[in-house]
Amino acid sequence: MPYLKTSDELKTKPTQHSVKELRSIGIQPDIIICRSENPINESIKSKISLFCDIEKEAIISAIDAKHLYEIPLNLRAENLDEIVLSMLNLKCSEADLKSWEKIVNTLHNLKGKVVIGIVGKYTNLKDAYISIVESLNHGGYFHNVNVEIKWINSEILDESFNGNELFCDVHGILVPGGFGIRGINGKVKAIKYARENEIPFFGICLGMQCAVIEFSRNIIGLKDANSSEFDFKTKNPVIDIMPDQKNINNKGGTMRLGKYPCRLKKNTKAYNAYKEEFVSERHRHRFEINNDYRNILEKNGMIISGIYPDKDLVEIIEIKNHPWFVGVQFHPEFKSRPDRPHPLFRDFIAASIKNGTLF
Repeated sequence: MPYLKTSDELKTKPTQHSVKELRSIGIQPDIIICRSENPINESIKSKISLFCDIEKEAIISAIDAKHLYEIPLNLRAENLDEIVLSMLNLKCSEADLKSWEKIVNTLHNLKGKVVIGIVGKYTNLKDAYISIVESLNHGGYFHNVNVEIKWINSEILDESFNGNELFCDVHGILVPGGFGIRGINGKVKAIKYARENEIPFFGICLGMQCAVIEFSRNIIGLKDANSSEFDFKTKNPVIDIMPDQKNINNKGGTMRLGKYPCRLKKNTKAYNAYKEEFVSERHRHRFEINNDYRNILEKNGMIISGIYPDKDLVEIIEIKNHPWFVGVQFHPEFKSRPDRPHPLFRDFIAASIKNGTLF
């Protein structure tokens, strides 16, 4: 509902027109939720109720909220849940939003900040990483700090980039997932900087694969190490499609999708985060760490801390003698919640906060 500042009034005509258009195609709304900049008073609700033929109690005010997680509390205050249950003739126990109230209280009392650099190729479209950002925020809530995102376009990290200038105000570096070769060299450079300068690093899906490529090139000495996704002629495909999938022509059939189990190695960052030997995580990828290179990776200081036991595939990697360097093949952001941050995001933020105190 648009608010006209000059006349200090909310306009109901757009709402009325929208309902009219719905009816013209055979849809009769039962509830109208009105998004607005300012509160909707009883007079306006009565007007909408009259002209849209909706019960006044079913006209819900959805006032703009400073924080996303305030919205459930605001809708509860408007009795939206009770109205829905009544219309569907359902009986439920009284709503318990204590955890949400705690989150909102935390949001209003965060102290200090931690700066996380997200190095990706879709940084101009920030919603592409919305799940990552929210998961980082969840970790921040747990530690009672604001998380500030520094967006870094991996495509502009050329050979002459100065990491000391670019990352001087960054406490942690995260490289998210994606597909295709565009921006890969920049991600590898950022990972190298994080490894060499002991900046907490979190690689997710393609981010983990780039970490393996960087490690293979600069620690092991396999200068042409690559993923067969980017260079199918590479002599050292440290990232490759699984052998039993190479002859499948339908690419959809080669993706590892959905939930898979992971066995964790004790005394690792991953195990210390989860505090469990077996976990399950969601996947969406086609290429894996090539098992032919596992021995040489481990001999040179890479820790394989998580394995998919059914096919002996690498799920989590770490690096020895680094404050916090973890890469995962799965997508932990899909399981993070504001009141239950994913263990890896929680610990990544913790390591980044600690790094910030050393600046």
